[in-house]
Amino acid sequence: MALFGKTAKQWRDEKPYQDGNIRDEANVSQLVCLANLETLNAHFIHQG
Repeated sequence: MALFGKTAKQWRDEKPYQDGNIRDEANVSQLVCLANLETLNAHFIHQG
């Protein structure tokens, strides 16, 4: 939601006949940002 402005389910509902997922339409900057968010999330989970 924070990166794409919609949830994956909202994206799938908007594009029911498209294969793949929301990441397939992301640009390089969005993918880098997403990777960083995932890393931070894992770090925060590890910290409790």
